[in-house]
Amino acid sequence: GSARRLELRIRLFCRGVLLSPGGRRSDSAFWLTRILKPWPMVNQARLLYIIFGPVSSRDGHVVWQKMIEGPTDETSLKGLADAIKLLYGTEAREWTADDVISLVDELSVVPQEWLMENNARLLLLSGNSICFTFMASKAVNGRAVELARLMVFMVLVCEKDLYCMDWAVKMMQKVCKVFSTPWERNNFLQCLENSFARMLMDMLQAVLAGERDEEDSSFLNLFHLMNGQANFHKEILYLAMGSSSSS
Repeated sequence: GSARRLELRIRLFCRGVLLSPGGRRSDSAFWLTRILKPWPMVNQARLLYIIFGPVSSRDGHVVWQKMIEGPTDETSLKGLADAIKLLYGTEAREWTADDVISLVDELSVVPQEWLMENNARLLLLSGNSICFTFMASKAVNGRAVELARLMVFMVLVCEKDLYCMDWAVKMMQKVCKVFSTPWERNNFLQCLENSFARMLMDMLQAVLAGERDEEDSSFLNLFHLMNGQANFHKEILYLAMGSSSSS
């Protein structure tokens, strides 16, 4: 953010010349790879944000604090999500799944750690494959608490953005299959319920403390999470009852 005019020039040149919207995906993948690959991962993430991150409607400059200050909308994340999908796709042969997941991980701390809701929304917009691979990597690496918290925010985003909640349940089922032992799976499920409880309590405390703004976001967040949790568990019950009646 200290060289805003340079950032804007880089963005306009890359998007207008090398990564023009009307171009072929294979060409865009080639040029995006050439732009990013020579740099260390932290610089790759920053470049990706400069080129595809949200900009101010007033002057077109990159808004670095957007993902940190509060929940953002799909429009602010779509460019980043599309770029991630491009790198993950078959056109970008120089990128492994691990490369892309590491880039997404690094992106989520540019310029500081993002709100988890924005992380979850980016993953949802990036598509099922990337979302699952990202979550599975956390499962494999024993990061059950972090994974559970992310799953809760996935549920919240599904509720807020009107995605089908059975998507979240199916994603959870797929992730559960990654765990190598029943204990690990059950530990994750316990962490998931603990995360729901902790987040609901935190949101309730914010409402009771009178932390209100013009949009009454504290109350709305609590409302969405309570509805989201109910819909999430409803879908799980449907699955459980369906499987028990068929057996």
